[in-house]
Amino acid sequence: MVGIDEVGYGPVAGPVVVGVVALHEEQRFDGATDSKLLTAERREELATRIRGECRAWCVAAASAREIERLNVRGAAILAMRRALARLPCRPDLILVDGNPVRELGRHRAIVGGDRRSHSIACASILAKVTRDELMRRLDPRYPQYGWASNKGYRTRGHMHALRRHGPTPHHRRTFQGVLQTELEI
Repeated sequence: MVGIDEVGYGPVAGPVVVGVVALHEEQRFDGATDSKLLTAERREELATRIRGECRAWCVAAASAREIERLNVRGAAILAMRRALARLPCRPDLILVDGNPVRELGRHRAIVGGDRRSHSIACASILAKVTRDELMRRLDPRYPQYGWASNKGYRTRGHMHALRRHGPTPHHRRTFQGVLQTELEI
């Protein structure tokens, strides 16, 4: 059995990232829960332990261009399929946070799964840590957008930079407010 979760539905820049985690039977990581409820430091600590001690794990992403082509849900499903394909073991059951994803085949959807399933919580942590790191790596190339701190989310500073400098290849041009800012310049 594996848990799977995605992060990055809401930002106006950057990829959607999926984490998949297979735990050993009865394995627990003290403090692992929904990644949004943890500090960045605690997520990093847990991610290191999860990667080093779980049965198997994988992360995969779908780019801003794929999000535009498929919509964010379609891109998240693409990233889920990529992550599952790269996982070194074949799961007998997939636990998915949220709503059913028929494209994954046999699985169980758990609303609020990142708080109710330990493997989904661990997947949530790996996805969040990976996406945050990707945005920090992009930040020096596009420092005016503040991605090291806002991670591509719609902050006042980020939207001001969009109005002033226009979108980058990593912006989701189909998202509200991204292209409109070009017209306001």
